[in-house]
Amino acid sequence: MRYATIVLSSAFLSVASQASAQMGDPREGLGAGWMNAKEAARNMVLVAHRDRPEGFFNAANPGDFGVINADMAFAGGTLYLGGFHGVQVWDISKPASPTLRTTLVCPGGQGDVSIYKNLLFMSVEETRSRVDCGTKDVTDSVSAERFRGVRIFDITNIDQPKQVASIQSCRGSHTHTLVTDPRDAANVYIYISGTSVVRSPTELAGCSGLPPDRDPNTSLFRIDIIQVPVARPHDARIVNSPRIFADSAGNIAGLWKGGAHGEGTQSTSNTNQCHDITAYTEMGVAAGACSGNGILLDISNPAAPKRITEVSDPNFAYWHSATFNNDASKVLFTDEWGGGTQPRCRVTDPPLWGGDAIFVRSDGNLRLAGYFKLPAKQTATENCVAHNGSLIPVPGRDIMAQAWYQGGVSVFDFTDPAHVREIAFFDRGPMDSTKLYLSGFWGTYWYNGYIYGSEIGRGLDVFELKPSQWLTQNELDAAKLVRVSVFNPQNQTKIVWPVAFVVARAYLDQLVRNEGLLRGWATPIRRDLDRAEKLKGSAQRNALTKLAAQLDADAKVAGDASRVRAVAGVVRELANKR
Repeated sequence: MRYATIVLSSAFLSVASQASAQMGDPREGLGAGWMNAKEAARNMVLVAHRDRPEGFFNAANPGDFGVINADMAFAGGTLYLGGFHGVQVWDISKPASPTLRTTLVCPGGQGDVSIYKNLLFMSVEETRSRVDCGTKDVTDSVSAERFRGVRIFDITNIDQPKQVASIQSCRGSHTHTLVTDPRDAANVYIYISGTSVVRSPTELAGCSGLPPDRDPNTSLFRIDIIQVPVARPHDARIVNSPRIFADSAGNIAGLWKGGAHGEGTQSTSNTNQCHDITAYTEMGVAAGACSGNGILLDISNPAAPKRITEVSDPNFAYWHSATFNNDASKVLFTDEWGGGTQPRCRVTDPPLWGGDAIFVRSDGNLRLAGYFKLPAKQTATENCVAHNGSLIPVPGRDIMAQAWYQGGVSVFDFTDPAHVREIAFFDRGPMDSTKLYLSGFWGTYWYNGYIYGSEIGRGLDVFELKPSQWLTQNELDAAKLVRVSVFNPQNQTKIVWPVAFVVARAYLDQLVRNEGLLRGWATPIRRDLDRAEKLKGSAQRNALTKLAAQLDADAKVAGDASRVRAVAGVVRELANKR
């Protein structure tokens, strides 16, 4: 069964690559350069670029790990760009003209950030990091000055962030996940994903890097959960360290032991940590990308998550991150083969390694349904592998914008996971034509109509999608109706579209594209919708009610009945609003 799935997915990837070659993919063979590399784009445009600010780059070393950009979070008209040297705060109230508002120097890596009301959370894992955010590295093997864990800042005054708490943990915080509880507005929870070395128990009591057969209280094979009282963040503390990898016998190292899956397969990491956990609070679930496994968690009690199921894959080296589709019926996991620092998109690299695997949820389990990997081949001086991204809120479709480091940005549709289609992209040439410098996109996220990219070595990019045969203007306009006040990459929220004529038109465009409705029927439906929009009061209500009834009848014989019913549902909601 696994073999059949892989053959299907390989065939798709082959077709995608052939299509790329036939169309003369402009991403291949781009000229190199740090700030003057050649660029290529299709169906999306770069509307703004801002270099890294003074102090956040090293002119002598473009790939200096100590100052690279990392992940982002958004609140209102502000973008918080985390990194290994601290946080950049950008005013994006005018997306095509972002301006730097302030910076917070606080080294320690990765510097991933999340926002909740007036609080900013920041991940810290490197052993050089200081409690006081100072720039003088901690070098002693044991030091009271060292900080590894999650910092909490009060950003009531954005221009003067104030550190109000610092929660130490045994492995530090590589990433973190902000989780809310609908039944408890007084607290938020932070899931710490630690991937670094375990610190000495002399430095932090209770820490142990021993394997579980030598120490059942090992700091490995767990996550840590911080409870943060919103009104008293200084009282934040670790309240649980659940053993989410345990088997039914209670063995805390109960999942993948590490190693290959057989001849010709990938060597997959041991499951003793999570890299990313994406929480979908409204659905009561989270997806953990946990080194050797992808796992699904029940987070109905955020302080005590429980594993529902897990999957492994012979093509994955390191389970890195996860994204649900909007109804949480699918989970897309990424594989960070090579750790993000290696070229893994070359023509010689296996097409199923270092990409995405898409699973369908069914009866509490996860079933593999397809793969996707960047179709454009990259060079040996470009670090490239699947990395972070988010959904684009097009109604009726599962579309994602994803970062691929120096492979650029890819926007693709995984509605049909066995036939994933790339619909837009942006890429630059390598930093250097002879030497690999760490660079490229860390994360690319849709936020209120634009895609924002954290470029590791070059700065901040802002993109806008353009209509094409694979994405119509109606679909883009419907997506832009969705507005959120906060976006944290690892805290997914349900997308809800306002009741609007353009949402109905977006569904109709999809029916025409996919031949889900007789082509001759689409024209009168469009005509009736246009006429109804121009009417007022009861005349409009009656016209829309009649159209909805006609669509209900059409759905009974349509090739894509569910999408026709979706159009009917929007039309009926429009009638009821009048």
